[in-house]
Parts: sequence; structure tokens; C-alpha cells
Amino acid sequence: MRSEGFPKVIPSLSKTISCLEMKGFDHVDSQLDSTRSHSLNSLAVETKAFAEQQSGIMHSISISPLKTHLVSPKGAGLNNISETIIDVTDSIGTTQNKQPMCYSQTTTTPRGTLFPESPASGKLPSTPWRNPRINKLKDTRFDSFKTWSGRLERQISVLRGKSREREQELIYRPSTETETIPVDRYFDALEGPELDTLRASEEIILPEDRKWPFLLRFPISSFGICLGVGSQAIMWKNLATSASTNFLHVSLKANLGLWGISAALMAIISVVYALKIIFYFEAVRREYYQPIRVNFFFAPWIALLFLALGVPASVTQNLHTSLWYILMAPIFCLQLKIYGQWMSGGQRRLSKVANPSNHLSIVGNFVGALLGASMGLTEGPIFFFAVGLAHYIVMFVTLYQRLPTNETLPKELHPVFFLFVAAPSVASMAWTTIQGSFDHGSRISYFVALFLYFSLAVRINFFRGFKFSLAWWAYTFPMTGAAIATIRYSLVVTNVATKCLAIILCALSTLTVTGLLVTTIIHAFVLRDLFPNDISIAISERPIPTRKWYLGRSASSDAKHIDQYLKYVDSSQGKDIEASLTHPNSFN
Repeated sequence: MRSEGFPKVIPSLSKTISCLEMKGFDHVDSQLDSTRSHSLNSLAVETKAFAEQQSGIMHSISISPLKTHLVSPKGAGLNNISETIIDVTDSIGTTQNKQPMCYSQTTTTPRGTLFPESPASGKLPSTPWRNPRINKLKDTRFDSFKTWSGRLERQISVLRGKSREREQELIYRPSTETETIPVDRYFDALEGPELDTLRASEEIILPEDRKWPFLLRFPISSFGICLGVGSQAIMWKNLATSASTNFLHVSLKANLGLWGISAALMAIISVVYALKIIFYFEAVRREYYQPIRVNFFFAPWIALLFLALGVPASVTQNLHTSLWYILMAPIFCLQLKIYGQWMSGGQRRLSKVANPSNHLSIVGNFVGALLGASMGLTEGPIFFFAVGLAHYIVMFVTLYQRLPTNETLPKELHPVFFLFVAAPSVASMAWTTIQGSFDHGSRISYFVALFLYFSLAVRINFFRGFKFSLAWWAYTFPMTGAAIATIRYSLVVTNVATKCLAIILCALSTLTVTGLLVTTIIHAFVLRDLFPNDISIAISERPIPTRKWYLGRSASSDAKHIDQYLKYVDSSQGKDIEASLTHPNSFN
């Protein structure tokens, strides 16, 4: 076979390919066996050497006779996909005023299968080896939760000199739109302590096959540890300075040590959560919209109020009143938002989201009133006491009657029932400080707290049978509050019974905090399971219908799931005065 203007004899390999004399060569129904592939590779090398010697023409041969290209993953022939069998591309230089000629046998190839560097180097490129640890660090599945998931990563890529293809990939990477998740979605998709366990019929938008970054797993409820330890510092300060407990000869060093531990914990947890706000703001936003976690946003400020109340005399004698205004300002702003949602009648009305953790939003009023009154303020403490009392009465009735709109709390969430004791205990001390005496109003609040304490303490089976979690710290702060209120009461009613009651409650509170602190340290540093993947922030915006509806099951079970799904769809179309939510898209 000859061509005009090019008298050179074509090598046998090119002739064989162009004449299609190899049986089944261009048919995807047949597969190249290993022997034929080896022969073709050998012929290609010999042809290249022969052409270079005869005409000085450089041939760049790219052969891809891979068996895996001929068969689809499902085992069927690729009738609709064009695969490259052999691609021989000749880059011919000009010698003796002859025009370059190219002979090849190719088919249409998918984009990305050719190697652009082959003509320049004359060598077959090899796929670079990738370290799996590096690929793990470059995991982009968490980018939707990062504060700077796009622009910052592109800038870093340019500084590191990455290829333009990588830059284009980062620019045109599809971004996950962040939408406000309706409160119904949290109750339908989650269960367990603090609604942190995914139901079996649900899926999450973050990977389940690996442990998430630490900041994503660090919840706002971690500040509950600061509440427990900080309240202990206040209790031991009262034990050391109260006249009714002088016979115990408690040293103020216990107050100083506990206050130092509480301050250190507060600093560490605050720094870690501040980093989470900086790097994973979307996770913080989802925590804020979670119906239980939102109440823990009061915890950092309440913990700071505890530090101010329990400050040792050796550290400072008097605190400046401006500190009270600084600490109460964020609490006031949060209350405007939360209490407004309770009254608006929207998706987050109190009758729909009421749970014992709502007491944290109430307790802040009474703790602030207590601190302000101890500083000598009058109007501010009375204002917050009045606001807290009004909303506590409404919430207490709502939680007691358990409206049909409220689902039964999971068993793992039972420890937070002790928060019923916290608000009246602190309210009695706050009113005592405002009035200057433990009068009838203070006693009414104290007796309500004492009764709730006993009613929960006798129900032992109510608080056992579930795994340890940070929700257990809900035991500590209310128990300590009741113990401190009892110390105050024993100053007015001085007898053996009140003193014994104060000692017993203080001992129970101390043992509980000590046990939980040791258990928390073991789970954090030994077992390393204190902060599992925070499922509650990774639920999808809308429920994903599962095949279980169409499998062989009873009709009543199918109807239950379908009704639950339709209930969500109908509710999501409603107008929420507070959030004005719309849900155009869903995660698939």
C-alpha cells in the first residue's frame, strides 16, 4: 500500500491496522486476550525503531488495549460507548522538504483517556501514585460546612502551584445550598439524647464511613460541664462562709481550686467552640436551629455568671457592675429571639418545641438577677426576675400537660428532667438577695424546687439503662442549685433537720459531679468516644423516601410512614412568621 508523495513502505503494524485484517479488531463484542495484547505492544516498539532509522520520523504511540475498557462493570458489552483500541499518533518533523504524514487506526475516545504529554516526551505516561493519607486530608465532602470552602481553597491551590485543571475543578465544583431546616424535620429524623441519633429510615449529607473533623463533632452542649463545675465552686464557697455550716470547718481553698478548674474548662471549651464558629459556621448555624441545642447557647453566659458568683475572696472582693451588663446583654438578645418564636405561633412555638432543656433559657434570668442583686443593683435584677418568672410559669404548665403536639421524650433524655429543679432553686436565692431576706416568696420557690427534686430522686428506674453522654451533666447543676438553696434556708430555719438536709444534698451533688467528671475524662482521653459524629447537624433538608414502603409489609406500617412524610410536606409549605422558610430543593 503506497500513498502519493510518500514512497516509503508502510510498516507491517500500520498496514495491519489500517487494512483491518485483524479479525474482530474493531468489534467491541470480542476481547483482546493477553497474548495478542503482548504481541501488539512488541510490534509497536519494533515499528517505532524501524521508522526512526529509515526516515528520522518520530512516532509517538499510545496503545490502550485494556480488557477493562471492553466490558462494562455489569458484564454487558459496551454497545453505546466508544472505547480506544489502539491509538497511534505520528508527529512527523520536516525532512528533505517532505510533508508530514500520520497513519493511525482510532475510534472516538472518551474525554480524558488520551495523554497530551506523549507527543512531547515520546514516552507512555504512567498514572502517578497517590498516598491515601493525602487523599484523606483532601476530602472535600465536608466543604459544605466550611466557612471558606471555595475561595480560600482556590487561593491556596494557586499559591501551591496546582494545575489549571484542579483550579477549574474547584471553581466549578457544585456547592451545597444551605437552607434553614424546619423544626419538624429534626423530630422526624432524630431520636436519642439531645436528638442526636439518626432514625433507621433516614440518611445524612455527611459521610458515615469515617470520623468527622473534631470541630464538627464538638457540640454546644459541652458547656454543660462548665455549668456543673462552676456551680460546685459556688456551693463550696457557701459551705465555707455560711454560719449554719461552720461546724464542718470547710476551707476556702476548695472554692479556689474548683473555681480555677471551672475557669480553665471554660477557657478551653470557649476557644475550641470559637474555632468551630470560625471554620465550620454552617455546623453552628444548624445547632442553633436544632430545637434542643438552641437552649445550650445560653450555657456559656450562665457559666460566666457562675464564675462571677463563685469568685474567691482571695481573687477579688468586689466586681464592677459593668461586668453584669456585659454578661446579660447576650442573654437578653437570645431571649428576644427565643421567646419571640415561642409567641409567634410559627414552627417553633413553645407548644411544639417544649422540652426540659428549655429551662436553660429561663435559668439565665434568675442567675443574672442573683448576681445583679449581690452587686447592689436593683432595677435590672427585678426586670430579669420578672421576665424569667412569667415565662417559667408558661413553660412549666406546657411541659407538665404534654400537649398532643409534643412527642414523648426519648429515654436517654430523661436526665434533663432535673432541670425542672434548677429554675425554682435559683429563683428563691435571687428573690432572697433582692429582698434581703428569705421571705414567703423565696420559700414558695424553694419548696417547689424541693418537691420536684424528691419526685425525681425516687424514680430510680427513670434515670438508668442508657449509655453515658454529655446530657448526664444535666444532673449536676440543678442538684447543686437545690443544695445551695437549702444552705440559705438553713440560715433562716436553724435546726438539725435543715442542717442535715443541706449536708446530704451537698454530698449527693459533689459525688455526682466527681463521678461525671471522672467518667467524662475516661471517655474523652481513654475510650475516645465522648464526641462521636454529630448526626443532628447533618440531616437532610427533606426526608428521603425509602424502598421499605414498597416491600412486603403490613398496610398499617406503610400508611404510618406515608402519613408522616405527607405531614412534613404539608407543614413545610406553611408560612413561618419568624423564619419565612422556603424549601425549593432537597438533598438527594
